[in-house]
Amino acid sequence: MAGEPQADCLFCKIVAGNIPATVVRETETTFAFRDINPQAPTHVLVIPKVHYPDAASLAAAEPAVAADLLREAGQIAAEEKLDDHGYRVVFNTGAGAGQTVFHAHAHVLGGRGLQWPPG
Repeated sequence: MAGEPQADCLFCKIVAGNIPATVVRETETTFAFRDINPQAPTHVLVIPKVHYPDAASLAAAEPAVAADLLREAGQIAAEEKLDDHGYRVVFNTGAGAGQTVFHAHAHVLGGRGLQWPPG
């Protein structure tokens, strides 16, 4: 069922505490932790606690949670002091775009120059 934890989802297991993560922030609706394969000096994943396969399905079903996710991305950037030099918030959608875990999530990247267009 949409929104419910999935037994085979890595991020659902992290939210449940079954898989360890370096937690950065947690709210009632979101969970943020450091990426285990960072692509920048600061690389934090922000995920909704509810399960949706991608950002579009999350936004369509629960727009308030999608807004919470974006608000948390900004809060993390501020706490990590990324505002001074800029940062990027990325949502990969689909395997062709690099999504490997099919649980909606935002990457907060910063701490170095970020080129355009991205990889």
